Amino acid sequence: MTATEHTNRLIHESSPYLLQHAHNPVDWYPWGPEAFEKAKNENKLVLVSIGYSACHWCHVMEKESFEDAEVAEIMNEKYVCVKVDREEHPEVDMLYMDAIHVLTGRGGWPLNCFTLANGKPIYGGTYFPKEGWINLLVNLNNLFRKEPEKVRELSEEIEKGILSIALLPDAKNDRLGRDFQFLDDFTNKIASSFDKTFGGYNYAPKFPMPNNYEYLLYYAYVLKNTNRAEEGQAIENHVYLTLDKMALGGIQDQVGGGFARYSTDSFWKAPHFEKMLYDNAQLMSLYSNAYKNNPKELYKEVVYGIYKFVSEKLTSPDGAFYCALDADSEGIEGEFYVWKKEELQELLGDGFPLFANYYTINDSDVWENNKYILLRKKADIEFCQEQNISLVDLVSKRKNWLDILNERREKRISPGLDDKTLASWNGLMIKGFTDAYKTFREPLFLDIAINNATFIKNKLFDSDGGLWHGFKNDKGYIEGFLDDYAFVAGAFISLYEATFEESWLNAAKSLSEYTIEYFYDSAKSIFYYTHGKQESIIVRKAEITDNVIPASNSEMAIVLYKLGHLFSNDKYIAMAEGMLLSVKDNMLNYPLGYTNWGILMLHNQVRFCEVAITGKLGFTFRDKINKEYLPNMVILGAEKSSGLELLNERFSADRTLVYVCENKTCQRPFSSTGEAINAIKNLR
Repeated sequence: MTATEHTNRLIHESSPYLLQHAHNPVDWYPWGPEAFEKAKNENKLVLVSIGYSACHWCHVMEKESFEDAEVAEIMNEKYVCVKVDREEHPEVDMLYMDAIHVLTGRGGWPLNCFTLANGKPIYGGTYFPKEGWINLLVNLNNLFRKEPEKVRELSEEIEKGILSIALLPDAKNDRLGRDFQFLDDFTNKIASSFDKTFGGYNYAPKFPMPNNYEYLLYYAYVLKNTNRAEEGQAIENHVYLTLDKMALGGIQDQVGGGFARYSTDSFWKAPHFEKMLYDNAQLMSLYSNAYKNNPKELYKEVVYGIYKFVSEKLTSPDGAFYCALDADSEGIEGEFYVWKKEELQELLGDGFPLFANYYTINDSDVWENNKYILLRKKADIEFCQEQNISLVDLVSKRKNWLDILNERREKRISPGLDDKTLASWNGLMIKGFTDAYKTFREPLFLDIAINNATFIKNKLFDSDGGLWHGFKNDKGYIEGFLDDYAFVAGAFISLYEATFEESWLNAAKSLSEYTIEYFYDSAKSIFYYTHGKQESIIVRKAEITDNVIPASNSEMAIVLYKLGHLFSNDKYIAMAEGMLLSVKDNMLNYPLGYTNWGILMLHNQVRFCEVAITGKLGFTFRDKINKEYLPNMVILGAEKSSGLELLNERFSADRTLVYVCENKTCQRPFSSTGEAINAIKNLR
């Protein structure tokens, strides 16, 4: 009997990852009480197996074990088996990832955790080869049958470890004060890991980590107006080195735009080929912000390439953004993206030799199975000088090459699409397009951002003022998590700053008020990841550490800090500072995991300002200021009237005015953007 002749209860789910397993011979249950009730009634252990649709090793384990009738028979006889899409249930993933870290000191996906019928973990790991998996299934079941007390003792020890990880300090009543030396120490620890040849950090694999570089750009900006300008320039130069190497490397899809999740090597050549919305959203913001200081055509190409990828591959007809494209197609990782030399020669004819030089098609750079990942090793100007051609000629040739390759590639079998929509990741992508609009003034970018934000308001806002986490089959589902609120609110603030449409700002405030009511713990000065009415198996967790996506708490703190300045609300600012105080003691221990907190600390340590614009040319003034790299401000404005306190009584009948304010106190109004920009820069 083939795997496709089986159908299990996952066939009724909407997650593409769960549907991938709907024809496994394993009797999978989705996450929910039914599986655990069955385990209790039949006195069985539960297997909680967690992954996501674009996960390469998840596919490998499915093929080796979960599609195998012999393995499935053991799993079905001895266990109740639960499949979880980590993107649908990040709270479940957090719990069992903590358990795996307690057990093994490392984690990843697929994540396979065995639990008691109450959901408490007893053992687990990540990928297991078939024979090892069978041995584990048999031996763990035997232990449970013969020594159930020993298994329960294991569970208690793991629970203690999880509780210790989740332990939060009490809120601190003191103030942050001025302590820029702390930020110097924090940044020096980050800089000690720089790879000065290939950018990024001196280890492999390499993840883009956009938030790290957003922090470093901001830190460099602060130093560059002081007697430490050279230090700032050195930090900034490392950011540019990293952005250059990523943009030229195989981690960027040179044909279709957008970035893969990470590079398996130290020089950005060979990625794991899955392409995630959240990476591309943050990289669009990062390259847009970097362009403001360093207007390289390469950075603009990257931003427009992400636009091409997201609009063509990850956007639904109703303006929602999908989650990801798989790493595999035709059962082979990267098959959609790589090329054989003979195919390229056939497609490009006489143009192949120059193409081969440009995209590094040579014997020493072949990847696997005589296939090539397209990448560049030289900037266009250097390449043109070596080849004695003009830049205009190269750009024309490259467009022709890529048109030909795009046409051929679209005839291949495409990687699988994860067509879920997640509020949090959509929020990140709105901000990516909004940041790109501020930099490049491309109307399409703003239209896309507004369209998606409107979709979220219409489809993902619940009637009680909350958010749904996901959207599939024309409905929202799963109670929203803190990151949904934080990233959507942050996106709406950014959208307000690009449009001065106060409905976005008011929506951000409403979402934040909701989180304060249902997620905030004033005794700890921190937000929990889950809604107060959601049940927890062991502990209600708070997400503190920044990773490939900033932590929901660090983002929520920045949202509150900005809203505090935009609405002249001291309570919000005090909450944000209290959250920062609660994590400050951890920041020097692991600085790469606290760079979004570092951005908030920079806001707190520099002269952060509110830029208020009034008058009939306010939108024009806004756009000119938004094109500058000015991370130490929020911007607000209106042409004629506004409900915002900072704009009250600041309108002139015949002039457009810019007020640069600190702590609600404003300098004399400026009537030109140049004067205002200089005033903001002088506040560093």
